[in-house]
Amino acid sequence: MLSRHSLFAMRSISRTGVAASTTQHLEKPSAIRTPKIPGERTPLAKYGGRHTVVALPGDGIGPEMMEHIRTIFAHSHAPVNFETVQVSSDLVEGDMEGAIMAIKRNGVAIKGNIETKHDNPEFKSRNVELRTRLDLYANILHCVTIPTIPTRHKNIDIVLIRENTEGEYSGLEHETLPGIVESIKIVTRPCIERIARMALEYAALNNRKKVTAVHKANIQKLGDGLFLEVVREMAKKDYPQIEFESMIVDNACMQLVSKPQQFDVMVMPNLYGNIISNIACGLVGGPGLVSGMNIGEKYAVFETGTRNTGTSLAGKDLANPTAFIRASIDMLRYLNCHHHANMISDALWKALVDQRAHTRDIGGTHKASEVIQITLENIDSMISMIRYDLNYSRSRSSLHHIAPLLSRAASLTHAARLSRRAVLCDARITESDCLFLCI
Repeated sequence: MLSRHSLFAMRSISRTGVAASTTQHLEKPSAIRTPKIPGERTPLAKYGGRHTVVALPGDGIGPEMMEHIRTIFAHSHAPVNFETVQVSSDLVEGDMEGAIMAIKRNGVAIKGNIETKHDNPEFKSRNVELRTRLDLYANILHCVTIPTIPTRHKNIDIVLIRENTEGEYSGLEHETLPGIVESIKIVTRPCIERIARMALEYAALNNRKKVTAVHKANIQKLGDGLFLEVVREMAKKDYPQIEFESMIVDNACMQLVSKPQQFDVMVMPNLYGNIISNIACGLVGGPGLVSGMNIGEKYAVFETGTRNTGTSLAGKDLANPTAFIRASIDMLRYLNCHHHANMISDALWKALVDQRAHTRDIGGTHKASEVIQITLENIDSMISMIRYDLNYSRSRSSLHHIAPLLSRAASLTHAARLSRRAVLCDARITESDCLFLCI
């Protein structure tokens, strides 16, 4: 009879082996796996081994996409509970306060886009308000081409890092005289320093070779001049191993659409980031493919990269769920649920590349629900592979397989042992019997 300690060691192996086992059954790991995120963050509270995250469905396709995410998380046994808070373009008293309070309580949110109406100048963007009040200073997009999706350019792999709280998005506008409007752009050295640090540290952490600072310092000599000066100084002083270049924003747009492969990591102020990120998303296939991370010192909000509501597609089962799924993968990575993030990422990659589960926006005929179903089946297949890897025949001779696994379990970190969600369904252990099924 195996000891209780051995049983727990084996169970730890079954949990932490998910990522490695899923990768073994793919020809190549998914190119849309979330990279490492720089910065030290306070560990988020977990209750019963599960995280609680805020779900903000938003407008348009947001609510139906949020249901797809719930389905995938439940299917993959991701240790996440959702606290849903309704915030939309409709002015409802107290809804933004409730959303911000919930995010401050839980630390993390996943959201659909909230439409901003243009007819009333007093109506401010609720998306911008969320980012500024939570100080989500960095917006990170990973734009990478997917082999089976037709695009003009191949082999694109660009990371866009955008300052998220300052610049033209400060929202300081006024009409001094009828027909004369002043719009104030505010930039500060501390905010530039932290976005520069994020970009350079991201490059170093993820083995990126070059960082390009996008600016308009030839015209805005003080504002963008300060941005360029700070990023250049930090790159030269603290990250000499990373190649640094600067590029004027209009030239950057031209270079991006003509030869995007020259870029690696791009860092830029707020407004330029909004424009360039939409161009980059278009280059790899459109708004339905890329997710966006909004990262702050204390909180994080995950959403689609282009922040498009998709109102015309709402309720028709036609919207591409890829960007939302990738946002949920980013969130799992942020929560240190790495094996669940990798499993969902690889299942989605297999659906897009091997099985060509493409919606109409990328030249296919699949509905959103069909893409989700294929992804779920891929998750089931990966789980079955893991079960097979950990399933031992009922014979005394099979016990020698346990020794190397126990040795590996002894080297696991305490954090790895605390990953509780992978469920040990069956463990009948005798002298000649060792049958393990996980998840």
